[in-house]
Amino acid sequence: MSGKCLTLSNMSTVSARDLGRKTADVLDEVEQTGRPTLVVRNGRPVAALVPVNEADLEDFILATAPEYLAAMGAADEALAAGLTTAAADLFAELDEA
Repeated sequence: MSGKCLTLSNMSTVSARDLGRKTADVLDEVEQTGRPTLVVRNGRPVAALVPVNEADLEDFILATAPEYLAAMGAADEALAAGLTTAAADLFAELDEA
């Protein structure tokens, strides 16, 4: 994904109603420009349509999946508490079995 920083002032916006009416056009714009579009309802932001590069799709999905984020948090806590096993030790143990 790009390292460019976007602000609300330079981000396209579309109302939920217009998105329903012109979905293909909005998606074409996101795909062609590579810029996100903010979806608003009653003037409040409710969602964002973001371009996704196929190569980055798995990373994007995992980075936003609550289950993955919770598992990564638990793994970080286990690592900090010393409750993990080094890969080399695990492989050696498996070789012995």
